[in-house]
Amino acid sequence: MHDGLEHNPKVSRRALASLHRAVHAWALSLSRYDPATADDVMQQSYLAIVDGSARFDGASSLKTWLFGVVRNMARRNGRVRRLQVMLLEHFGAQPREFAVPLVPESDTGKIATAITALPHRQREVLELVLFAEFTLEETADVLGISIGSVRTHYHRAKQTLRDRLGPLDE
Repeated sequence: MHDGLEHNPKVSRRALASLHRAVHAWALSLSRYDPATADDVMQQSYLAIVDGSARFDGASSLKTWLFGVVRNMARRNGRVRRLQVMLLEHFGAQPREFAVPLVPESDTGKIATAITALPHRQREVLELVLFAEFTLEETADVLGISIGSVRTHYHRAKQTLRDRLGPLDE
């Protein structure tokens, strides 16, 4: 059976499917909650896996590797967008604004807004730990930083959210 994953024999279609929802949520986060951009990042990530430009060697878990592939693709996508905007501005064209959907103001909306306002690294760490259910060690692997750095960013993110949100049940 041909599944398109011959370049990544350690990766199964079933394993990718089981992680898709969590990885898509990560892509949304990396794309500042722009669904179209997140979908582009996911498509580019899956294409890289199928064509073998992103290869799973088993040095980490499939989950951490896949989150890393999506993170790298989102970074590449962001660099391309920034370059496009700079070129458009240089030649006098007005770049279209990339819309960030607004979250309704409820407790969930307040939390999402507070998380989005965190410094980039703190947000990445917090979302991987809370939403993707990574351990701090796995988070360090995905982000390519030390476990000490992950602990620091995680602690600071939680403290900032406590300070900004206070008790939510009032």
